[in-house]
Amino acid sequence: MAYSDLTLSNFKNNFDIHIHEVADLFKNIEPLEASDKLKSDLKETAELALAINTEKARSEMIILPILLEIRRRANYQISLFSGTNFDVEIEKGLNGYCDFIISRSKEQLLINAPVLIIIEAKNENIKNGLGQCAGAMLAAQIFNQQQNNGIKTIYGAVTTGDIWKFIKLEDSNLFIDLNNYYIKELANILGILYQGI
Repeated sequence: MAYSDLTLSNFKNNFDIHIHEVADLFKNIEPLEASDKLKSDLKETAELALAINTEKARSEMIILPILLEIRRRANYQISLFSGTNFDVEIEKGLNGYCDFIISRSKEQLLINAPVLIIIEAKNENIKNGLGQCAGAMLAAQIFNQQQNNGIKTIYGAVTTGDIWKFIKLEDSNLFIDLNNYYIKELANILGILYQGI
């Protein structure tokens, strides 16, 4: 088993994690206004990515520009990994590739302090990506514990590029925001992502 094999149901059955569905989980997050650069980039690429309607197009033309904005806002003190293998506990199925990982370390050669996991929704199905994201988030939590780096909260998102669903893992509690955030709510998406780092 790998992250991509995990559904929310088998994640719940295989790991000692309590799942909480919460409306407005991130209601107190301060929105973060997009820079002129990001607005310009998305104005040029978002509509095109949605028209092409492939995971690769949405990844390159919507998701990556948003994550690069977060990296710029953090003054390049975080690292961003794309399509990276992240094997933590293979025997438990916490292995495989993550679409995007943001680490609270500026070192780019190795993942050091993962804090944010982004999973692209396969076939535009957000719900089906929740188990995969939860598994990668749990792996990040275990990795951080093994490295004694003291990171208590791991954030995650499952996205199609134009729709985002956010998750938070604290100790043995996984909180899933019942709200979806749409690309038209870019300031809210940026605010939640920025809090995660």
